[in-house]
Amino acid sequence: MGTVLPDLLKNADKTINIQPEKFERHEHPFVDSILDGWKRHLEVDRYFHNSGFFKHHSHELKKALKPATEGSPVKPFFLGHIALELLLDNLLITTGKVNVDTFYDHLHNTKQEHLHSFLIYSKLSNPDVFFKYLDDFKKHRYLSTYTDAAQVAYALKRICMRVWKDPFTPEQEAMLTEAVLNYRLLLLPEFMTVFDDIGARLD
Repeated sequence: MGTVLPDLLKNADKTINIQPEKFERHEHPFVDSILDGWKRHLEVDRYFHNSGFFKHHSHELKKALKPATEGSPVKPFFLGHIALELLLDNLLITTGKVNVDTFYDHLHNTKQEHLHSFLIYSKLSNPDVFFKYLDDFKKHRYLSTYTDAAQVAYALKRICMRVWKDPFTPEQEAMLTEAVLNYRLLLLPEFMTVFDDIGARLD
């Protein structure tokens, strides 16, 4: 739960900005366990976004997706960044590196009172907003849709719709899907290198 919590909170409400990593450790072991996962997420993010892999592939994806953004308010750099992360999610799931059922089991097995204690400790003013989102996230099992590479392009569109109204025409959506599917094939042989590299740095 701790390792995915920063992303879940941002998806629940993009205005949420808590920084529990700056606080002293909590006396409750479950709160500390979530905090360890939170810190791990930040550390992985820092390595990933500064890696040669991320810089190269987000740039190449930006170029591959740029034709689909002509006349659209969506910035190709933003698209390249998000598309790479979504494609990595898809590849982890479709190659069996991550088991979706196990992932959701972990979320379900986290007791709400422990998570609530962590959020209060982190000075989140209204945890109810987050818990409503979390219940929806667990119920609909969004990650299960990532087994279909075409759904990656759909997820990309949905993320853009949080920022821009009607960001793509149907023709642009088709171009997005084609570019995403093609780039997935390019990534497939080498995508684990970035995870191996980060794992070696953190161990």
